[in-house]
Amino acid sequence: MTLEISSGKMMDKILEKKSLPLWMEKLNAWTVYAPRKDENERWNYEIIDHAPASLELAVTTLPAKALIFPQREVFLEFSKTIEGNRETLEVREVLPNGKPFVIFGVRPCDARAIWLLDRVFGGDFTDPYYWKRRSQASLIGLACHTPPWENCFCLSVEGSPHGEEGLDILLTDLGDSYYVKTLSTNGEKLVQAARELFKEPQPDDKKKVQARHAEARKKLVRGVKGTKKERAAALQGLFDSSLWDEESMSCIQCGICTYLCPSCHCFDINDEVDSISPLRGKRVRTWDNCQFPDFTMHSSGHNPRPDKASRLRQRVLHKFRYFVENFDQVMCTGCGRCISLCPVGIDIIKVLDKVSNHGA
Repeated sequence: MTLEISSGKMMDKILEKKSLPLWMEKLNAWTVYAPRKDENERWNYEIIDHAPASLELAVTTLPAKALIFPQREVFLEFSKTIEGNRETLEVREVLPNGKPFVIFGVRPCDARAIWLLDRVFGGDFTDPYYWKRRSQASLIGLACHTPPWENCFCLSVEGSPHGEEGLDILLTDLGDSYYVKTLSTNGEKLVQAARELFKEPQPDDKKKVQARHAEARKKLVRGVKGTKKERAAALQGLFDSSLWDEESMSCIQCGICTYLCPSCHCFDINDEVDSISPLRGKRVRTWDNCQFPDFTMHSSGHNPRPDKASRLRQRVLHKFRYFVENFDQVMCTGCGRCISLCPVGIDIIKVLDKVSNHGA
């Protein structure tokens, strides 16, 4: 499965920041999502029905992944009717519907994560539920001029604070305006829908963009050692290492690290029977979490990952060894959420540094 790429008519434009809400209002053919602060003072994506006078494209706690690969979705609806001795089972597939949607303010690390998820849910066997939403989604990114989390490390995992993977448009903050770079046919359509709001960039604008991008790279102070191949090789010999026991000792198995990760994609599928009418029900996919004790529990009662150490090992090896071996990509985009929001301070950068030291 592939997405539509640019027609070749790449557009670079300038948009005044005060015109951002006006642009959103013009996109009436799309459902518009943008960051909003909730009652807990956390930023998350919400539908923008009427854009306010000013908008802050803040980094969100829950990544944009949740709008394309939702935490809960119905696959099938089923019902059984009984007439005398005859039972009839009806099964109806439920595919996502609705009009195309656009997500504003996606950070490059989160967009890169969706670009990686395209490989998971695409390829020889495509997931129709994921791709129905993915094909309807347009992502408008915002280049980072300062690290949104203190623990960002995208440069260490082949990302960038101004990366373009997965995006249809990349915005760069120039103070009172945004530099708008279209990256796909979808991006061009979004600009054309409000073309009167955009101006042509001047040569100085392009120089400002380059300076902003270079400045942002210098502000990323954290990182992990080695290349992806070197880390994968070091991990190969550490399957039975005591390192995992040591690093997982403080883990409380809350699962925050994976639920807030923009690239984690494990899920479970269950049948939910209607509590009022047991003859009706749904087959539902929900996010699952490799840090939970019952994630790999067999029906026999055997659990091949019975302790915290084996589960932390799985999380690290999946992202930094197995995915590298299968797709030649690191399944981590360095967003830093799992470090900054871990309640007990488990730091994947420090874990990977110890892995590199073991492999040295």
